[in-house]
Amino acid sequence: MTSPFQPGRTVVRRDVHHSGQVRHVWSEHSLRVLADTGDALEAACAPGAETRWPALYAKSLAEGDRSDRGRAFDALATGMWEQTYGRWRETELRIWKPSTAWFSVNAFYTGTGLRNWYVNFERPMLRTADGFDTFDLAVDLLVTPDLARWEWKDEDEYAHARRLGLITDADHRAVDTARAEVLAMVGERAGPFGDVTAWSTWRWDGAWPTPRLPRRTERGEQAHA
Repeated sequence: MTSPFQPGRTVVRRDVHHSGQVRHVWSEHSLRVLADTGDALEAACAPGAETRWPALYAKSLAEGDRSDRGRAFDALATGMWEQTYGRWRETELRIWKPSTAWFSVNAFYTGTGLRNWYVNFERPMLRTADGFDTFDLAVDLLVTPDLARWEWKDEDEYAHARRLGLITDADHRAVDTARAEVLAMVGERAGPFGDVTAWSTWRWDGAWPTPRLPRRTERGEQAHA
């Protein structure tokens, strides 16, 4: 196990899909470490943070065409797709990722403050020298800033990913357990939800440098490891 990351360090969150013995790096996202206890990592970014996305996913973000997102899942299932560099847009982002949890808690901020909470269901963290690997499991939970209301998001993409075999039966059982765990956290005001005031008033420090991805030549790896 790698040592906890120091605050201020840039780390890379990678979504990695395992197909047999082959590991496919689906996306990469540069983040600044806020705190790391070893049991949970807090990180953040602001508009301009470097990313690397599947080209179809980037096209969907740019054009608002959700069908491209479906085709991106189809491409992932084949193990063949193009990637493109990108940058985080529009919101400031703060993440709380427990090491062994099948989710992360995300908070999105605009100029007026906390816009919403966003729980991303994903595989547990595998720490790397650069940051951590996980894998986005498609379904998400949107929660209002005051925790009064919530709704599920992207259930259709979750079902599609299951049909393609990207989300296994074991993943599905883990996600069902994690859904109940997260709803209990919201109801009980646990984890980040227990400190709504501090999270609501947090903002990215404009003096912090924009997180950047390490150059591939520095890391000696290809997009599909």
